[in-house]
Amino acid sequence: MKLFIQIPCLNEEQTLPLVLKKIPKAIPGVDDIELMIVDDGCSDNTVEVARRLGVRHVVHHAKPMGLARAFRDGVDYALKHGADIVVNTDGDNQYPSEMIGELAQPVIRGEAEIVVGDRQTSKIKEFSMFKRLMQRFGSWVVNKAAGTHIPDAASGFRAYSRTALMQLNIVTEFSYCMETIIQAGNKRLAITSYAITTNPKTRESRLFTNIFEHMAKSGGAIVRSFLMFKAHVIFLWSTVIFGILGLFPFVRYLAYLVEGESRGHIQSLLAGTTLLTCALISLALLIISEVQRIQRKLVEDELERTKEIMYSKPYQKIWEQERADSARPIDEPSSSTV
Repeated sequence: MKLFIQIPCLNEEQTLPLVLKKIPKAIPGVDDIELMIVDDGCSDNTVEVARRLGVRHVVHHAKPMGLARAFRDGVDYALKHGADIVVNTDGDNQYPSEMIGELAQPVIRGEAEIVVGDRQTSKIKEFSMFKRLMQRFGSWVVNKAAGTHIPDAASGFRAYSRTALMQLNIVTEFSYCMETIIQAGNKRLAITSYAITTNPKTRESRLFTNIFEHMAKSGGAIVRSFLMFKAHVIFLWSTVIFGILGLFPFVRYLAYLVEGESRGHIQSLLAGTTLLTCALISLALLIISEVQRIQRKLVEDELERTKEIMYSKPYQKIWEQERADSARPIDEPSSSTV
């Protein structure tokens, strides 16, 4: 079993040695441990520091692409090179590297497809009371949308099985954390959490400038992910609500009409007609969303099959050869044939 530890980095030359120092050299149930950094447009010596400390795998971005893109490209690289498990941690040394083995154990034992490190945010001194409340509320919203019970949905310290990564498709540009939980929950992947303690804060977050920006971006990611899977729920409820509300004034008008007293009650007719029209529109949108949901499911199934082929062993040899060729000096001949 091969485990890849991927570390997204944006100018982490000072903290990366702290992250790498405590990464376990051996993990029960794992045959190979590979270290990989995602160079998300670093302008310092992060890559040189990583290579000097034994990191063999580097995914390079010419400019910063964001955490979600860094995660997606890192996963793509790891799967191409035969990863059975991918553990994601951060280059700022927020998460305890020494606990990677414990974090991955539920995946190794086949008890879960995804394990999320629970930072126990109520115990983090750097978090204000407002931030703790918002984190708890955000996790509650994500769990409601996903049907899960993850106490720290924003944690980026995670272990993923190969099966889970085959099924997850990152579409957001901000942070993959909320989106992957909602996708995993709706795709019925086994997901659990593992309590951890975080390291002292080394710097401010580079994902956002303040808590309100973080809330806005996270909220947008949650809404988009929810609509991907449960837009039909919104239109179903709007159809029912508009339909019921529309029936009352419409029936009221009909009652007066039967009694011959419909004059002066035209407002009930207009209100009922308007609300029932909204119900019909919601019903039409419900049908469209159902069709799109089925189509998305078929597309994702096809994409999963494509990934299985692309990340299979015959293709892994091709990726390894390409990596070897890219690392070879220009004047040295390649061993690949055309």
